Amino acid sequence: MPGWDITRPRNNAASVLFLLVFVVCASLPFCLPGWSQDSSKQDQPKQDQLKQDQLKQDQSKPATAGKPEPQKDQDQEESDRSGVFVIHKKVDEVLLHASVVDDKQHIVTNLDRSAFTVFEDGKPQNIISFHHVDIPVAMGIVIDNSGSMREKRAKVNQAALNLVRSSNPKDEVFIVNFNDEQYLDQDFTNDLLKMKEALEKIDARGGTALYDAIVASADHLKTNARLEKKVIFVVTDGEDNASTETLEQAVKQLQQENGPSVYAIANLGDEEHPKRARKALQILADRTGGLAFFPKTLDEVDAISRTIANEIRNQYAIGYKPATPKSAGDFRQIRVEAKAKGHVKLVVRTKTGYYAETQTAGSVGK
Repeated sequence: MPGWDITRPRNNAASVLFLLVFVVCASLPFCLPGWSQDSSKQDQPKQDQLKQDQLKQDQSKPATAGKPEPQKDQDQEESDRSGVFVIHKKVDEVLLHASVVDDKQHIVTNLDRSAFTVFEDGKPQNIISFHHVDIPVAMGIVIDNSGSMREKRAKVNQAALNLVRSSNPKDEVFIVNFNDEQYLDQDFTNDLLKMKEALEKIDARGGTALYDAIVASADHLKTNARLEKKVIFVVTDGEDNASTETLEQAVKQLQQENGPSVYAIANLGDEEHPKRARKALQILADRTGGLAFFPKTLDEVDAISRTIANEIRNQYAIGYKPATPKSAGDFRQIRVEAKAKGHVKLVVRTKTGYYAETQTAGSVGK
């Protein structure tokens, strides 16, 4: 839902003091470390030497004038200039991230493209891209900060950090703490220290505006994430009792095309209506291709977080071009099946559908 603001209010006094210091330093160049007024002159000999070395290298290369550079395969995995892993996709492609488990709930990681069949609105679709690689994700860690979580946050925070440690090091993560309201306490980063500091902003009080926090986080991912693959990891201990958004509205926001998968952990031991709270989280996870866990004790949360990280890193990326042209706003149901020798039954977890957009980005991750 566009327009959500999940940043904490600024300290105005601190802002004024910072501005004053910045103005003073800007007028005194020597107060900045490493600053030199004559730096351009001092670096000139180095620049001249670099130009000469580059000229020698160019002269030693074989002539390639007039020969076009080979074009990269549109479905090829590669890295952009900043080293961020990307998968290019066609404008009209729907990209699914799918986990596969066998009849013993073990993750299956050795399937090829021929094992999968994708159905949209009950009709088989033509798979045009297929990858099984550890793709970095844009992840929102969304933690309940209501009054009932006060004594639980230490173990929850540790589990959240261990999730990141077990994940792809190129993941980009933001931290949202929520109670009656939601706060973006750390924007996208892969710095564990910054995440730890954000998670420790504990002000456990008030109610549980879970749906509002999830909707705001999904919007932040849609608007600001550089990476195509998106995940929301949420930890709570109770039913939503303070949101302006409903469960149905939250699900619809999550099911927008290229929306995030939800992985939830809920310790509902003290919840007044545990079945209702459990059902809501199960719906959020199932509709988006994620998972919901309901541990009886907090001691289980850390192991669960590592299980989630392992699943996210072992998913298949399956792209297909819808047989029916997209129309803005219409909902498409998705089902994916997998069959392979040596497996009696395979279950594929991915989103159950999406609200189509008339246009999508030509490339992702940049």
